Amino acid sequence: MKITDVRTTVVGTPWRELTFVEVHTDDGRVGLGEARMLNKTDTLLACIAELSQRHLIGSDPFDLERLAWKVSWEEYGRVGEVTATTLAMLDMACHDLMGQELGVPIHRLLGGTMRERIPAYANGWYQGGRDPEQVAELAAAVVKRGYRGLKIDPFGAATAELSAAELRRAVDIVGAVRDTVGPDVSIMVEMHGRFTGATAARVARELTPLRPEWLEEPVPPHDVDGLRLVRAATEVPIATGERVHTVPEFRELISRGLVDIIQADLTHIGGFTGLRKLAGWAEAYNLLLAPHNVCGPVGTAANLHFATSTPGLKVLEHFNDFADPWVAGLVTDAPMVDAADGAFAVPTAPGLGLRLDHDACSEHPRTHVHFNLVREGWERRDTLAGARS
Repeated sequence: MKITDVRTTVVGTPWRELTFVEVHTDDGRVGLGEARMLNKTDTLLACIAELSQRHLIGSDPFDLERLAWKVSWEEYGRVGEVTATTLAMLDMACHDLMGQELGVPIHRLLGGTMRERIPAYANGWYQGGRDPEQVAELAAAVVKRGYRGLKIDPFGAATAELSAAELRRAVDIVGAVRDTVGPDVSIMVEMHGRFTGATAARVARELTPLRPEWLEEPVPPHDVDGLRLVRAATEVPIATGERVHTVPEFRELISRGLVDIIQADLTHIGGFTGLRKLAGWAEAYNLLLAPHNVCGPVGTAANLHFATSTPGLKVLEHFNDFADPWVAGLVTDAPMVDAADGAFAVPTAPGLGLRLDHDACSEHPRTHVHFNLVREGWERRDTLAGARS
């Protein structure tokens, strides 16, 4: 089996663009991959075309370590977000081809079945503004759908600092959600790397009594010293890693004890090949993984295969029940959260187990959206928040 062609399709929504890649082989098989590239879709498409031609066409899809090595070493330049995402999409599609060839789901290639159900938490549900009562009503609807965890960024468009009034408002929002969902539902507080270390530490102290499941990305990814301040301010677990794109870049976070829950994104860290290496490292340090997942159905399916076989998995993020729920129709057999227990079933079909519906994709052309997390109203994930600056 040799790779003969690589084709891309982009689907647009009001706040994200989903890029799909299809890797074709000489025996007629098609492997599927996906990523959500924040604000750089054109750049991603160019990178896919260039690296596919140089390193993938004519190769055997089973030679994935060789592909990763070529992208990391033969390209010489530092592997960043776009390159790591390209590699991830190609790696995902090749794993799909491997599973199809062998007649087994991808998780059988990754170590088999570690768990029978994959717990999920909801994101993208808090689209009604920043009124505590309104947000609490939305949270109740999330729990009614079976989710036992939900994530929220209550900080509006804040950057660096937060006024006393805005801090009270954020605490009131989380407090209202806690009062509504009760003590047994997990609340993940998303901070989107908005703050200085001092501000993030102050926020952490105020939120600690509300018992968040974790504080996510309290400072920008590069601010290791700021993260240390947050660590000293609270016993709440710290989660981070969605904007770290290579395994070695986790070295300082892990070795200095500054992260409790690793949130690397399978689609931005080199695919299954990269994330599996990081999972082994996390296990050595007794850390858990909660993969960042802002993808549509293909990326979500890939994460389910990884989650099925990985011992250190905590929970999987899921947007597609609340933000753009129609994306499930872009593929056959899209994975769905079961309302009975807020979890996904283990995939059983060969490879990823789904195929792209090109007619459905054509109904949602590119939006060329600029998703801006420091624009007022961004949390609505609509055309206002997604408008170009």
